[in-house]
Amino acid sequence: MNPRVIKVEYQSPYKLNLSFSNNTIKQFNLLPYLHYPVYKVLQNETFCKKARVWNNTVIWDEMVDFDLDTLYLESEPI
Repeated sequence: MNPRVIKVEYQSPYKLNLSFSNNTIKQFNLLPYLHYPVYKVLQNETFCKKARVWNNTVIWDEMVDFDLDTLYLESEPI
């Protein structure tokens, strides 16, 4: 199991700085995902900035979230 997200900070344009439970900080690029129907709402940058941590991952509301493993494995160290 990969480390859990403990903090998220939105970085324009469409990037998230993520702090993980193993003390690593990585950046996740949302752009490759914005064409998927479930993530189209994140094209609205105002909404996208509302990212928050819940249940060890990143969510925006009850309908939009990312898998914890995707966030860790697809992020780049910063």
